[in-house]
Amino acid sequence: MPDPLIAQLKVLVVETLRLEDVTPAEIPDDEPLIGGGLSLDSIDALELVVRLEKEFGIKIASSEESRTALASIKTLAAFIRERADPSRLPS
Repeated sequence: MPDPLIAQLKVLVVETLRLEDVTPAEIPDDEPLIGGGLSLDSIDALELVVRLEKEFGIKIASSEESRTALASIKTLAAFIRERADPSRLPS
């Protein structure tokens, strides 16, 4: 059974960054988000951080924390699970 948070994060990445040539299903769970196959840059990372903070009520305090959290969809899901109010997570 697919992880609902990972599925939601993939949709969020595609919507937030307006990726026209990528579907959520095409984003690998373990591939680097920044500098990986999606070719995301620091501006994309900033947009994504702002959306994640609003969506999940979390705070990504530094660029180092951002790099760690955005290493991949899987690491992002783990980061959010550690910090978000469980009521804001998909069930």
